[in-house]
Amino acid sequence: MSKSHDTTNRCHDLDTIDARILQALQANGRTSNVQLAEFAGVTPPPSLRRTHALEERGFIRGYHAVLDAKKLGYNVLAFVFVGLASQSDRGIKAFEQKVQSWPLVRECCALSGETDFLLKCVARNITQLQAFVTQSLMTTPNVETVKTAFAIHISKNEPSVPLAPAQSPASRATPRQLQLPPLPRRGAAS
Repeated sequence: MSKSHDTTNRCHDLDTIDARILQALQANGRTSNVQLAEFAGVTPPPSLRRTHALEERGFIRGYHAVLDAKKLGYNVLAFVFVGLASQSDRGIKAFEQKVQSWPLVRECCALSGETDFLLKCVARNITQLQAFVTQSLMTTPNVETVKTAFAIHISKNEPSVPLAPAQSPASRATPRQLQLPPLPRRGAAS
């Protein structure tokens, strides 16, 4: 991985302006640079430079619209737990490569524990999902077990990173330090 995209433990490299830019873009990727600059408390040119730098450093991986799956006809959301017969590097890489060719699989996570992979899948109906599981997934070499759980209801769906709330430019005053009385010395009269 190139140094410019290695963000592991690099959050401390961000200052409050960078954090405000990330927070604003995460809330609305279509925010104009003028609005972004206002929210971050800088002028538009440094806002644009900082945004480009955040993209180059890999903090911003892309911009996309969040679509309504049900309105587009994908009425089924399921989580599929996959166990492999062999967890060799070659077997894992072959499975991960095969996953890339399955459009119904929207996310694939390698897991520790009893299950090797968790697939987040969408389908138009249960019949389509069942066909995928039986005809594509279960016929894939090295797949040993498959368990499926259907989402009944989604009570939270935050496709974002929990950033600390950024203060607006107007509320950026230095916080008052709490003044505590000095502690009495041991043996001193109270």
